[in-house]
Amino acid sequence: MRVRPPESPEPPVPPEHPAPRGPGRRAFAAGALAAAGLAAAGCGPSPALLSGRTRLRQWNLFAGGDGMRMIEMHDAYVREHPDVDFRATTFTWGSPFYTKVAMGAAGGRGADIATVHVSRLESLAPGRLLDPIDPVMLAEAGIDDTVVLPRIWEKCFFDGELYAIPIDTHVLIQFVNLDVCRRAGVLDADDRLVEVSGLDGYLDLLREIQGATGEYGLSVDTWAPWPNFWALYRQQDGDLVIGEDDFELDDDKALAAMEVMYRLSEEGLSPRHSMLADTAANLANGQAGLMIHGNWEIPTLEAAGTEFTATQFPAVFGNNRTRGDSHCYVFPHQRDRDPERTRAAVGYAAWMLRHSITWAAGGHIPAYLPVVESDDYDALHPQSEYAEAAENVQFEPQAWFSGSAGRLQEEATGPLTTLHQGTQTPEQALDQLKGAIRTLIAVPSPV
Repeated sequence: MRVRPPESPEPPVPPEHPAPRGPGRRAFAAGALAAAGLAAAGCGPSPALLSGRTRLRQWNLFAGGDGMRMIEMHDAYVREHPDVDFRATTFTWGSPFYTKVAMGAAGGRGADIATVHVSRLESLAPGRLLDPIDPVMLAEAGIDDTVVLPRIWEKCFFDGELYAIPIDTHVLIQFVNLDVCRRAGVLDADDRLVEVSGLDGYLDLLREIQGATGEYGLSVDTWAPWPNFWALYRQQDGDLVIGEDDFELDDDKALAAMEVMYRLSEEGLSPRHSMLADTAANLANGQAGLMIHGNWEIPTLEAAGTEFTATQFPAVFGNNRTRGDSHCYVFPHQRDRDPERTRAAVGYAAWMLRHSITWAAGGHIPAYLPVVESDDYDALHPQSEYAEAAENVQFEPQAWFSGSAGRLQEEATGPLTTLHQGTQTPEQALDQLKGAIRTLIAVPSPV
């Protein structure tokens, strides 16, 4: 999986969402005269103040299909909230976005609300770069631990305080090319992939599919291999505990996960080289019958006209645990946080959760349980087929360099990619991975 996403090369950054039409010409003229008088007194107010609307600024990192759906939701929010002067700005996904958030917050000039990955919460220094969220105010807006999946809700706290409001869970899942898998005879009468368990059973399934494609059984992103490794490692209850000076990793379980990755490419069941759009293309054009990738690839396959479905991550080690993360809302630090704007930010987040059926159409599993349990969500296919994956999500270890778009993923790419290329054995790749983790631990946190 390529953790970010779309998860596709990033398009140009879209402009801020336009605000609703402002006051008429006479009202504008009166406001301008008032502004001139106040400016002469040395205290010129903002246009939002003059219009009587609450100013609300949001930063996010969504482009591609995710970005289009977010704009659709924002447009609906603006229509329903004429009293809010809402502007959303999209920045480049990954490190540039997190640098922007950190720099703005460090100067006390952060946006009113921003969308980040919950796995990056610790790296954003809650209490310094992030302001806490009042659970009482959030509950008044209808969001508390009773309407959010507990496994996701608990990740939003740091040192006992709430710092994030989750909007979704996004995970690695398995996509199924129905045409290919019908020809391979691996679907049941309801067009569901036959159930297999264990590594040997899964490899046999891939061989059957390979016989139908003449190429591969499975498509995986060999240039973003960390998420696949983490899912396979966590299926074995493997843990990675990172301390100030050292770490603990289960070598045997890590080697078992790496052996799977190595065998997939060594036996020709998956490509040795597959990057970015290549991975989905392998499934869409029938070169592979299955694909392991993030749920955000649903729009890609829909656009390609592929007949497909999706399941949870395969139970290679007897369970469906999968690597995942959660997009969430946070409050970047402001020196003088305005109570009215803060309440508007809470209201905005609550509105987005309640309307996240639109977000679900892009593949993400909503964090707001009333949406997941609704008839509208049940009617979404294949989204409703893998909803249980939110219960099986495995977050990355706690460390400043961990999480989506984090340094751990970047540094792990080198050793893990060699498994697919066949240039290193699992033992050699493990040694290199452990060396990369040691190097990261020695680097001081930038915040």
